[in-house]
Amino acid sequence: MAEDSATEIIVAGWMDYEPADRDTMLGHLVEVGKRTREAEPGCLDYAMTADPSDERRIRVYERWVSQQALEEHFTTAHIKDFRAATTGLTRVGVSMEIFSVAAARSMR
Repeated sequence: MAEDSATEIIVAGWMDYEPADRDTMLGHLVEVGKRTREAEPGCLDYAMTADPSDERRIRVYERWVSQQALEEHFTTAHIKDFRAATTGLTRVGVSMEIFSVAAARSMR
């Protein structure tokens, strides 16, 4: 089934890195998140955080206006720079999923 170009996308999950590499990776993620939010109008939210109960884990949450916006994100110069900067870091696990948002409502 093809995604509607106006369907919001959420990327959520976690990545585990060797404990010695996690904070370095997190620093790179903070920078790429800042650049993504500033330069990509299709990005609604982009947050990577250290899990306080696991020295290896980084929690991932991204929200995009569409699948196309997410796909374009992977072609940006700042993602290419990020990939080059993190080449030597050791990821030991990952669980990431992409969700298509059918509806949303405020929790007020």
